[in-house]
Amino acid sequence: MASKEEMFAEAAKNWDLERLYKALAAAKRQIAPNSRSGLTNTEKLYLRGLLCGHSPAEIAHKLLQTPKSAEVYLCKTLYQYVMKVVDAPNESVGNWRNICNWLEEAGYKALSSVESKFSSSLPMEALVQIVGMGFKESTVSIDVNIQLTFPSSSESPKTDNSNQNN
Repeated sequence: MASKEEMFAEAAKNWDLERLYKALAAAKRQIAPNSRSGLTNTEKLYLRGLLCGHSPAEIAHKLLQTPKSAEVYLCKTLYQYVMKVVDAPNESVGNWRNICNWLEEAGYKALSSVESKFSSSLPMEALVQIVGMGFKESTVSIDVNIQLTFPSSSESPKTDNSNQNN
């Protein structure tokens, strides 16, 4: 059986846990100023479980607890902190799945390695230039020059300047 620190470790692959822990700890200080500073190991464990897509009942089962105790614990702790972080104090959680959706919308979900490679290497703007136009009887001819620049981490940026006039 995995230790509690290792449980739901896959959450770190998809979520910015350190930033999320800090934000939730700040919310906790506002909600419960006399409580322990920072998130407890149990709060972190439950959070990782939720972020991995496990229901409170599934988390409770893995921790050998009753589903009701997990639900009560989450309602008194993490759910309140998340509501503060996502600035939705008047909403009810409704469903535990909403926690992941709200945190993703708030920007705490990490990009996958494929997404991050593409988002950092694709140009934000493409230059399209019309280099020639011609009108002959009933035919319109337009020559287009498209230039895309892709930076590479292993070499300096190169420009592919394709201008093919046939």
